Amino acid sequence: MAKFTTLTSHMLPLPIDNVDTDQIIPARFLKATDKSGMGDALFADWRYLPDGSPKPDFVLNNPVYRGAQIILAGDNFGCGSSREHAPWALTGFGFQAVISTSFADIFRNNALKNGLLPIIVDVGTHKMLTDLAEEVPGVEVSIDLASQTLTFGHGSATFPIDPFNKTCLLNGVDELGYLMGFEKEITAFEENRQ
Repeated sequence: MAKFTTLTSHMLPLPIDNVDTDQIIPARFLKATDKSGMGDALFADWRYLPDGSPKPDFVLNNPVYRGAQIILAGDNFGCGSSREHAPWALTGFGFQAVISTSFADIFRNNALKNGLLPIIVDVGTHKMLTDLAEEVPGVEVSIDLASQTLTFGHGSATFPIDPFNKTCLLNGVDELGYLMGFEKEITAFEENRQ
């Protein structure tokens, strides 16, 4: 997992509330046991026509938002069933952060374990970001994880993240990688144990 320190990117606006994990990655793609190719299936039912061609009116297919690494989502993003494939699909497509007013707990935990930063902002900040994205398509925002700050236009906001997940993201490790960082201490403990 790559380290997450700072990120500056334009946002892809997806102002839909209650986007569930089956919309993020439809169930037919859950047979995969690794992350490769998951980005191709991201929002598949919204993104493609029945013949497999891109739907021209879906935001992910709009050239203005190509290369966006941040999604500006509606409320309660990632609700529905638990599937680690959802953050796999998002990161596989190139997203590194999702901004919303709330996330489903299981999705949020799966995202953090897979290097995807879920940023919770208050309703007022979300409205400012939405207005900014409408007024200036392709506008860039910056995320500084160390200071837990989101900077946009002429404003900024702080966002919450628990210290353990923050440490893991800043160091580019998952939970096991974090524990393995204490290998010397663990070995010393085991050697001195009677």
